[in-house]
Amino acid sequence: MNDPHLPLTRDLVLIGGGHAHALVLRKWGMLPMPGARLTVINPTPTAAYSGMLPGFIAGHYSRDELDIDLVKLARFAGARVILGAATGIDITARQVQVPGRPPVAYDVASIDVGITSEMPNLPGFATHGVPAKPLGTFAAKWDAFRNGQDRAHIAVIGGGVAGVELILAMAHALRQRGRLAQATLIDNAEALKGVSRKARAKLRTALTEQAVTLIENADIANIESDHIRLTDGREVLSDFTTGAASPRPYEWIAQSGLNQADGYIDVTAQLQSSDPVVFAAGDCAHLSHAPRPKAGVFAVRQAPVLFDNLQAAISGGDLRAYKPQKDYLKLISLGEKSALADRFGRAPSGPLMWRWKDHIDQTFMTRFRDLPQMEQPSLPSYHTLGVAEALGDKPMCGGCGAKVGRNALRTALAPMPDGGRDDITPLPGDDAALLTTGGAKQVISTDHLRAFCADPVMMTRIAAVHALGDIWAMAADPQAATANLILPRMSAELQERTLREIIQTAGDVMRDAGAEIIGGHTSLGDELTVGFTVTGLCPRPPVTLAGAKSGDVLILTKPIGSGVIMAAEMSGLADGAWVAAALAQMSRPQARSAKILQEAHAMTDVTGFGLYGHLAGMCEASNVGAEVNFDAVPLMLGAAELAAKGVRSSLFDDNHAIAPWVQTTGAQELLFDPQTAGGLLAAVSADEAEEMVQALHQAGEDAAVIGSVTQGSGIVIA
Repeated sequence: MNDPHLPLTRDLVLIGGGHAHALVLRKWGMLPMPGARLTVINPTPTAAYSGMLPGFIAGHYSRDELDIDLVKLARFAGARVILGAATGIDITARQVQVPGRPPVAYDVASIDVGITSEMPNLPGFATHGVPAKPLGTFAAKWDAFRNGQDRAHIAVIGGGVAGVELILAMAHALRQRGRLAQATLIDNAEALKGVSRKARAKLRTALTEQAVTLIENADIANIESDHIRLTDGREVLSDFTTGAASPRPYEWIAQSGLNQADGYIDVTAQLQSSDPVVFAAGDCAHLSHAPRPKAGVFAVRQAPVLFDNLQAAISGGDLRAYKPQKDYLKLISLGEKSALADRFGRAPSGPLMWRWKDHIDQTFMTRFRDLPQMEQPSLPSYHTLGVAEALGDKPMCGGCGAKVGRNALRTALAPMPDGGRDDITPLPGDDAALLTTGGAKQVISTDHLRAFCADPVMMTRIAAVHALGDIWAMAADPQAATANLILPRMSAELQERTLREIIQTAGDVMRDAGAEIIGGHTSLGDELTVGFTVTGLCPRPPVTLAGAKSGDVLILTKPIGSGVIMAAEMSGLADGAWVAAALAQMSRPQARSAKILQEAHAMTDVTGFGLYGHLAGMCEASNVGAEVNFDAVPLMLGAAELAAKGVRSSLFDDNHAIAPWVQTTGAQELLFDPQTAGGLLAAVSADEAEEMVQALHQAGEDAAVIGSVTQGSGIVIA
């Protein structure tokens, strides 16, 4: 983790989450380079480990056991994660293109994106085939197919070691479920030419024993949804066709301007490309000084050298050379819990080889499962009374989890006198103020977030949506915004890069909402903080907290749980997929929801005080009570599991203090979980609720009716 008192001066960008980069991230967490801002770009929050893929396909491993959690790993390394697929690199401008966001600038970059086994020149494959690489995409599609019910025909194109492992594993998995009808391996030449004679004989025997039909020296004419047609007229039945033949580099690498060998990035012994600030490793790289086959073992061995050379490149140090071994041990899965070892012409096989392979694979994955957890700093020997209690037993959350508690805020604001201006309409409890200017009604609100995500673009999206929430909650039309930014200490060049990302992103979000950025203020501090002051126009009377009526139905437009998920992420307890889903929910605008709910009697956005706190504010302002059906409340992916384990945001106790008599356990504690950029909570007429919820679903919202407004006072949790 970088020392916040030292300025950031260099951007190091890892493009891809391959094995070498995963190991670099782990080692970086143990030995970071002060002054470096580390970024990893990957399409998904996880990266599949190739060594365990056959075991996953066969059903010996779960998907969780297969995947390296890049989000969790990046948190450990102090890196920002950009979830997106790189589509290009501009080595002149030193920028990486990722769709849907500003270009990512770098001073030093490394590419480890693996390869693809797509077959664009094979008719029908793009529509009906499933490439074996990238591994994560293949694993997801196989998992869905494997869990079907009907008897199945399967086929693999490519008779190398990878193809044999695939077909044996697939056949075993379906046979165990009583679903295998036929398994076929197809090659346009002789199969298994890349292994020793003894290994080839044993693998052919394994194919026979597993009832796999091997078709050699056969060309494919086209692929259909349920069969493969060969050029000699034969048809091979297949409901799931995959390809492990002719792996190739991604097309964008060919447009990079880097020297290449057959489309792969040509690198030196130092893993440098023709551009000295761009490195490459793994299957996408070609070792010009010592060509080697595409195998994960080389990426793993390259990682220590890559780590040292990347740190040297951003600090002015000397590079060292990578010297690959001449031969390597091939441990080949045979479908069942059996494997074959191939090296130096020997080929022992059986369950013992599987246990050896499993031990090697589990040892590798343990490096990423057992990461040290974030700890609170030790207290100095001398400190004032109350420091330990104020510090608490967990790191301070970001986002709305870092806000001042409701009781402290209300106590501080209580003595403030009522305004004396007749162009300001008091709205007790509402976050936005109502102004009258020249006869026009206008609302204004301000909000900012302490960063809980290292990516300035994602934080800006969330902060902008969060600030707009107060405008949308009043059914007003966003008009203008000013930005209020605190950047961590960094060089002038990194300031410019970061501001460019933030301003472009903020402008996009605000313009999509109908508003414009008209100015702002920036300063430097210890950490990133992003905020906005936003105005909105009211073409109709604004919706406030004070209109809920007994008999109304309560609609919530977004799931809750962001506070507990981000608290768990800080401690290394949240799955990367949960974090990615939470960030996507938080960055989702609510403009369409606000339009659908503009006839609501009362409305608010659910943010720092949690669902219970904001509902309590609505009930208090409207002089009503409420009943909530907790089972109907939508929850973010992973939130219930974390809450059941006792994970809480640092603002939980303050939120629960407004209703200490409410006894909650497990998932129900999410009622007091602070939300960042949360959904809208609306009280609507019962006869309009169903139509509104249907409209919200059609708009893509996870909206739900969660309860009703009642007479009297108080909130009942059912």
